Amino acid sequence: MIFANPQFFLLLLLLPLLIWRLATGKEKSIIYSDVNSVKKAQVAEVSDGRYLLGGMKILALTLIIIALARPQWGQIIGEYSTRGIDIIICLDTSGSMKTVDVREENLNKITLRDLEKLRNRVDSAREVAKNFILQRKNDRIGLVVFASISFTQCPLTIDHSALLELLDKVRAGMTGTDATAIGNAIITSVNRLKKSDGKSKIMILLTDGRNNTGEVDPLTAAKVAKTLGIKIYTIGCGARGGGIMPVENPFGGRQWVRVREDLDEETLREIASITDGAYFRAEDEDALAGIFNQINKMEKSDIKTITIKRYLERYHLLLIPALILLFLEAICRNTIYRKIP
Repeated sequence: MIFANPQFFLLLLLLPLLIWRLATGKEKSIIYSDVNSVKKAQVAEVSDGRYLLGGMKILALTLIIIALARPQWGQIIGEYSTRGIDIIICLDTSGSMKTVDVREENLNKITLRDLEKLRNRVDSAREVAKNFILQRKNDRIGLVVFASISFTQCPLTIDHSALLELLDKVRAGMTGTDATAIGNAIITSVNRLKKSDGKSKIMILLTDGRNNTGEVDPLTAAKVAKTLGIKIYTIGCGARGGGIMPVENPFGGRQWVRVREDLDEETLREIASITDGAYFRAEDEDALAGIFNQINKMEKSDIKTITIKRYLERYHLLLIPALILLFLEAICRNTIYRKIP
């Protein structure tokens, strides 16, 4: 509740004076020439209603003063949040992302059954990205996937449940191509971020390879991102030395083959440096989860909620009872408590 004209509360200072006047004042008496004839008469006690009528007047006056102060209260008609951070997750889905990362010292210990249970690079990235998204409740997040071509799997959205559903569909080789166009992927992501009105705009680029196709050089694309205020965090994934990838054999089965590391860390570092971002190396899923947690801490959203309220005049809720009290006081004063003369 608020009061539009609180200065009228100063009139309440007059009420103690009125109460004192009511308590100490005397009714006017009738002057008789001789009262001896009525001295011996028995007269029943009759209330003059002075306190009742005066109390009604004071209460009515109090309600009128409060009504003059114009009490107002209302309802919330809208709550708006300022923009958080707009984030594009740019995920490599080329064929090499089917690789399962096994550290060098564990190669001789792992069995085929163990390999079947392990997540490949793109599956690990998908699961880690899910946890990241769940922690960014106030941010708009989008998803771009790429190989030799890139496309938007999900535009920037605050509907994270829809985003997670689309993320679940991400698989290695889903673009139908098998090369890596990092420059094109950055430009596709930039196109999604350039018109956003977020407090800040970032891109998380995850790949296990090097730019070997596409029309746009990665460093040129990074400079475009820089001019638009987009910060790029680059993540190079894959165990040092390579990993193990399943390939189909001529008989319809599959076998596991050793693949070499082909990560261009120098270019990824330069992309991050140009855009004032940072480069990270993730050799396994645990390391990747730690990197996303680190980015989550580095990019905090400063969300402010703006509440819009509509205030309605409520003075009539006090004025009507005040008028009723004055009306009743007038009736009582001229009937039950009528004075003679």
